[in-house]
Amino acid sequence: MARTSKKANKSLYQLRREELGLSREKASELLESMTPERIERIENGKLEARPDEILLMAEKYKDPHLCNHYCANDCAIGIRNVPEIKTRDLSQIVLEMLASLNSLKKEQERLIEITVDGKIETDEIEDFIKIQEELEQISMTVEALKLWSKEKLTSGQIDMEAYKAAKEKTNKR
Repeated sequence: MARTSKKANKSLYQLRREELGLSREKASELLESMTPERIERIENGKLEARPDEILLMAEKYKDPHLCNHYCANDCAIGIRNVPEIKTRDLSQIVLEMLASLNSLKKEQERLIEITVDGKIETDEIEDFIKIQEELEQISMTVEALKLWSKEKLTSGQIDMEAYKAAKEKTNKR
């Protein structure tokens, strides 16, 4: 078992490596293209990881959340455009989705009224923003469900082959 650092405020990358019981040397062997020194500098925030390195870590550490974390916190474009998705239980994700859909269903007629003329009038802006926020919440919940699925597929809790076959079958419809 690898020694774990006593340092506070560890990066997500270091936490995940340590959860797997990997030293930086063992992680370097697993990641193949990254030296232990580079891993250390990335984990300590002294060096920005490249997207291909994060993809490799997410794959080899079996943690798809690393990609979302990187985009939301480290990528210059992502920081402005990608919200960080928090890992939650499936039941919580589904309940949030249903609550958002129910709320939006109530706002459906108002959205039609606002947008029917192709422009947003001054007296419609507040309602439009409220509806837009509901749509953003639905989008976040969809992303949480996708991340949950990736985590379960990666960990083997969902059969990857059966999932791929079912997905292919639904895509042919």
